[in-house]
Amino acid sequence: MAATTHTVTNQAPPLVGYDVFSADRVLSEAVERHTAPELVDEVREELAGLGRSAGSAQAQEWGVLANDNPPKLRTHDRYGNRIDEVEFHPSWHRLLGKAVTSGLTDAWGRPAGHVRRAAGFLVWTQAEGGHGCPVSMTHAAVPALRTDPALAAEWKPRLTSHVYEEGLRPAAEKAGVIFGMGMTEKQGGSDVRANTTSAVPLGADGEYVLSGHKWFCSAPMSDGFLVLAQAPGGLTCFLVPRVLADGTRNTFAIQRLKDKLGNRSNASSEVEFDGTWARRVGEEGRGVRTIIEMVAATRLDCVIGSAAIMRQAVAQAVHHASYRRAFGGLLVEKPLMRNVLADLALESEAATTLALRLAAAYDAPDDAEERAFLRLAVPAAKYWVTKRCTPVAGEALECLGGNGYVEESGMPRLLREAPLNSIWEGSGNVQALDVLRALQREPHALNAFLQEVGKARGADHRLDGAIKDLLTELADLDGIEARARRLVERMALVLQGSLLVRWAPSEVADAFCASRLGGDWGAAFGTLPHSLDLASVVERARAEV
Repeated sequence: MAATTHTVTNQAPPLVGYDVFSADRVLSEAVERHTAPELVDEVREELAGLGRSAGSAQAQEWGVLANDNPPKLRTHDRYGNRIDEVEFHPSWHRLLGKAVTSGLTDAWGRPAGHVRRAAGFLVWTQAEGGHGCPVSMTHAAVPALRTDPALAAEWKPRLTSHVYEEGLRPAAEKAGVIFGMGMTEKQGGSDVRANTTSAVPLGADGEYVLSGHKWFCSAPMSDGFLVLAQAPGGLTCFLVPRVLADGTRNTFAIQRLKDKLGNRSNASSEVEFDGTWARRVGEEGRGVRTIIEMVAATRLDCVIGSAAIMRQAVAQAVHHASYRRAFGGLLVEKPLMRNVLADLALESEAATTLALRLAAAYDAPDDAEERAFLRLAVPAAKYWVTKRCTPVAGEALECLGGNGYVEESGMPRLLREAPLNSIWEGSGNVQALDVLRALQREPHALNAFLQEVGKARGADHRLDGAIKDLLTELADLDGIEARARRLVERMALVLQGSLLVRWAPSEVADAFCASRLGGDWGAAFGTLPHSLDLASVVERARAEV
């Protein structure tokens, strides 16, 4: 075959060998905005190092290999003994190890800990999303354990360690540990109060044995788990170690690994407890209250993880369009493609800006207003940002045309990963109902939310109109459940609009308010008003290699 027929032209080079953090203007600006001036240089240097790793050919190869070689369950050894181990490709351990050594499980107590950790999570999970599950669980276990000072003193140093040690051994013998979580059961799902797993007290104070089945147990290779079970006093939170202090393995029978749409590198499992030793966390009957801070932290990670997927999808689409020529010019210069890219970029910027604002609120644990703000803002953001992720990933894939539909582009992996964060830690209806619960029971949360939104009042007439409409919606909460999604969507959009009006370039804020709040928008991406400065919006989203 003649070599001339295989000359390759008009193809975009791979987006590789770049600093994922520094090339993201929105993220780097948000980090600087929410970090004390004396820490900015240190944090920026830390995140730029992680960004270079995330954009390297090596990390991208790890992501491909981890997904092409999903985990395998080994229930028994060759002699018939139960071992219940999950084997991962070495690339998985490299990804997870890099996350831990980079401090992505260490936010509680470090200066600007949540902002730097959120930014790092957003950067590093762009290389591969599946390993973010145990990273998130390990990070989020800390506030739940704080309800028991003795447990917190024992486990927090291991959870926040920057050392990753794979393999099942007693936690006391490891410099760092990973945590998972088991809440849902097949008969209840999100209704965890329907759980039937039982917890029977032992003679020693705080010790129990568990019996039951968990329909979804995250990260079953972890060193410990927070689980919910029915104790004599009601639904209670427990810590279940995989390996007991004497070196014997706790009863933790992994029944199967889930065969999932995406998130292929991560092991999600069904597990059986049968005389499984556990330590109570918090009081009996207060399991939901004990574990709720963990759930809130993982919900924020759903927002961050979705922002990461959107950012990578948009970066790939803009990169492709900046090199690909069609109809006499570069795609990025064509008015219609520019409109699509700008629309996608707005969604990505709004998600990142909101995610980092929430992380900054976590860095002020003693501020009552910030805590109240989080109570509404986290479920509202979790509802809306995670729902926007899938259409963004799908439209960005289409920007690459047929190339985007091919696995080698990486876009199908992003698209398969995109729906996960909307389902994990409570799907859309659960988030909407949680917002309603807070509105009805915690009026101070609404006051804090409205104060945050009101900081941009008077700066854009479309935002002002949207705030007015929101207040009208909030004035009547009777029979509101059927319109809860609409209300929560409006709350999230108004919050995003307020943040962008205050902090984003005028062309970004103008386009967002015109489309998302002013109604000058179609039902698909690429329908922004043509009179806007779309070229500047697209250029802001471009990742420079």
